[in-house]
Amino acid sequence: MGGGLIAEAPGGPEAMVWTDLPLEKPGPGEVVVAHTAVGVNFIDVYFRSGLYPWPETPMIPGAEASGVVEAVGPDVADLKVGDRVAYVLPRGAYREQRVLPAERLVPLPDGIDATAIAGAMLKGLTAHYLVTSSYQVKPGDTVLVHAAAGGVGLILGQWLKALGVAAIGTAGGPEKVALAREHGYDHVIDYKSEDFVAEVERLTDGAGCEVVYDSVGADTWRGSLKCLKRRGMFVNFGQSSGMLRDFQMSDLAKGGSLSANRPMLFDYIVDRSELLERSSALFERILDGTIRLDVAATRPLKEAAAAHADLEARKTVGSTILLV
Repeated sequence: MGGGLIAEAPGGPEAMVWTDLPLEKPGPGEVVVAHTAVGVNFIDVYFRSGLYPWPETPMIPGAEASGVVEAVGPDVADLKVGDRVAYVLPRGAYREQRVLPAERLVPLPDGIDATAIAGAMLKGLTAHYLVTSSYQVKPGDTVLVHAAAGGVGLILGQWLKALGVAAIGTAGGPEKVALAREHGYDHVIDYKSEDFVAEVERLTDGAGCEVVYDSVGADTWRGSLKCLKRRGMFVNFGQSSGMLRDFQMSDLAKGGSLSANRPMLFDYIVDRSELLERSSALFERILDGTIRLDVAATRPLKEAAAAHADLEARKTVGSTILLV
């Protein structure tokens, strides 16, 4: 028996209530993981609020975590008790212990910090598929990233720099602007005091960007399209300010034969081989120092509601980690 946070119905942060949760024995292909740390992400908010439909009720939020294998069921060959692991799944991580399919777990190499990686599996693997699959960036490209001081944004800035890309970020306020600059961005626009569309035009001498990575949504999508070169790519991978409204395919034609992509991480790690390949690329970047993981804030798991409130109010930078 372990504790966890459940929601009986969609609502605000207060909808999550701490309760005792029974723990079943692992079945074939399953293991028990005792969580070390759990990351906080907007997908957790989207499920808790009901923006994303619930496949089951009650619902346990939480998409990424690290931990230690406590028990192994039959037919598990690659993991043993005591192994350090991490994972990313749509929900279910806001608890102390959990039975999980072994094929969804990624062993952690020596040198990878268990607390920091708990807030970087979803964010780091997202950054990887964004720059390799949603749009494959190449040296010399110019890229715009919204929310550059957020969890994904800070990893993206470092990854883009390593790939030889000219990266422009947007962030809200001087502190967030400075933080984004420290993480690889060539230019960072303070959207609170500057028109990011005009600034991108100025910074690129009117040429625009090959791709815009936009996780903000409602507040930014129209401007994002204006920042693109002819035949550029608009990648909308989140909606922290709300869903896109009134978007039409004709908007892409008016922008210059643009393309648009609305990816979800879980479609890029369906197969275990792809999950391990992307995880290995992330771990390699961390271990060689190309990407550093900044844990901006930690809270006990029971304080997840406060973490959600801060995230929704855009008071956070980088990763917030819930300690178990």
